[in-house]
Amino acid sequence: MNFLYPGFLFALISVAIPVVIHLFNFRKFKKVYFSNVQLLKEVEQQNSSKEKLKNLLILASRILAIIFLVLAFAQPYIPLSDQKTVSLNNAVSIYIDNSYSMEAVNKDGTLLDEARRRAKELVNGFGINDRFQLLTNDFEGRHQRLLSKDEFLKALDDVKISSAQRNLQQILNRQGNVLTASANKYSFLISDFQQNLSNGKKLETKADIRYSLLKLNATSLANVAVDSVWLLSPNHQPNASEKLVVRLKNYSDEEAKNIPLKLTINSQQKGLSAVTIPAGKTLSDTLSFSGLKTGWQKGIITIKDFPVTFDDTLSFAFKVDDSMPVLNINGINGGSYIKSLYAADPYYKLTENTEGNISYSAFPNFGLIVLSELKNPSSGLAQQLKAYLKSGGKIVIFPDMDADEQTYNTFLRGLSLPVIDRLDKTEARVDQIDLQNPVFKSVFEEIPKNLDLPVATRYFTFAESNAANKESVLSLPGGKLFFAKFGMGNGSVYLSASGLNPADGNLARHPLFVPLMYQVALNGGNDNALYYSLNNDNALASTKINLGRNQTLKLTANNFEAIPEIRQTDGKTLVYVADQVKQAGFYNLTLADSLINVYAFNSGRSESDMHYLSKTELSNLAEKSNLKIFDTDKDAVKLISGSNKIGQTLWKLCLILSLIFIAAEILLIRFFKNPKKTI
Repeated sequence: MNFLYPGFLFALISVAIPVVIHLFNFRKFKKVYFSNVQLLKEVEQQNSSKEKLKNLLILASRILAIIFLVLAFAQPYIPLSDQKTVSLNNAVSIYIDNSYSMEAVNKDGTLLDEARRRAKELVNGFGINDRFQLLTNDFEGRHQRLLSKDEFLKALDDVKISSAQRNLQQILNRQGNVLTASANKYSFLISDFQQNLSNGKKLETKADIRYSLLKLNATSLANVAVDSVWLLSPNHQPNASEKLVVRLKNYSDEEAKNIPLKLTINSQQKGLSAVTIPAGKTLSDTLSFSGLKTGWQKGIITIKDFPVTFDDTLSFAFKVDDSMPVLNINGINGGSYIKSLYAADPYYKLTENTEGNISYSAFPNFGLIVLSELKNPSSGLAQQLKAYLKSGGKIVIFPDMDADEQTYNTFLRGLSLPVIDRLDKTEARVDQIDLQNPVFKSVFEEIPKNLDLPVATRYFTFAESNAANKESVLSLPGGKLFFAKFGMGNGSVYLSASGLNPADGNLARHPLFVPLMYQVALNGGNDNALYYSLNNDNALASTKINLGRNQTLKLTANNFEAIPEIRQTDGKTLVYVADQVKQAGFYNLTLADSLINVYAFNSGRSESDMHYLSKTELSNLAEKSNLKIFDTDKDAVKLISGSNKIGQTLWKLCLILSLIFIAAEILLIRFFKNPKKTI
């Protein structure tokens, strides 16, 4: 038999207390004189031997009660027959869940405080020569080694709430990587075990490690979170009207009424609302705002929802450009329609190249490239345009009806577009318009019954073998292509079946032409993400950044500065931050004194769901006998470490025996009386 807490055996010296009381409990007699013995009606005489026996039995009961009480605290145990070698030290890994959900409270305070207390109890259950690993969701390098007891307790006090999130299998794998030495190995996981910790798969464990899952229980809480946001317009102009869609989610089983919603941009309030969300449902609300100046905009959506607050804000960032650069590559018969169109709006900055004098190196500087009736588009132009599309560019092609079809087909194949089948000279009117397409979705407030649509007198018909990436914007009778969008790389190509020459039709002079070309310029393109998630998004997108010799980018925020790794790909720059960004907020990407980009980071929303795995569900994930689950509200957590390494514990028996001997003492004092009466 061994003891889990042998230090308590020092308390056995308290056995001396009843012994001392017994030895020095001498009765002192006082002589009393009576004038007449007849006043003594009755004298009780006791047998001295029985009195001594009674005192000895009481003494024994007291001693045994104290001994078994001390043994109960020392927790004796009988080692298992298959127990590991006793001479080996113990290697113990203790995982502390420090995710946002551990800020929840119960009768003992926050769950994180209880987790620290439970970890201290576990550590105190092991020997002075045992070694311990402290593991949190941060997976920090300093936590990837075994510590002494004092080092562990010091590191435990430094555990703080973190935005990092891990699943159960990742945690077990991480512990298994440390518990490799020749020792008795134990793994403890202390968590509230939210449902997001499990992916539903069975847990894979190591046979030489004994696992214990300590489930903490929080008070049930209602929670509403800002789930996501997006802007309806991909292009942002100064002082233009904008619409922001906010999606809120109610994770509780009760309706959330009149939740205040506020939008601020650059610390200025831009919108207010109040929403009511049914239980367990998601609701979207649209906020309108305007008055933005050029430059980067830092927006924050905020709701008021207590007591869970980490998901009550969502930050986002976007840029308002002062202009839209457009390149028009004009053929001999291209005319001045594109020039006249974009010159009417100062927001568009038009550059024109002739077909024989094209500056390929300037392509990345333009948001839209228009090919106006090129006579001989080359395969080299197709390759340059393909690279431009990979970086998110937009191209509009108006073919020359008199050009060589074979030359055009070679060019179209280079862009993976449908090839020309034949030239059709039969007049046809557009009979279908996709009003739900982003190009026209915000153009018409009311759709006329007899909508006047363009007419084509000459147009190409195409051999469309694969229409998977095609979006028809305008169609001729029979579903023939007239103006359609094709997704290419990260960008898009708009292909017209007819040219801009008046001899080919009236498209260039039709009222629909203006909103068509404006909306094509404003929609799509290489639009950066509004925000990123901590610990999930490590690759940040940016327009292509050309670094000079000895130049480096910096990612900065309040009390934060890092030099990220960059990679050039498909006409854009990817910025890798690894795990350097730990806090939600705005981060500036700078080159020397120039601001290149602003990134918004937010905490993930998986912690928002305050639903937990039950003990039964955890048991279903663990098929191995070396993995045990304990509910801290119902199970004796103090003995988890002992139960795992010793098998059968005897502390309950010791406690029962102590109570029995206390009861025996009471009975002896009360009923062990044998008086002899004399008169």
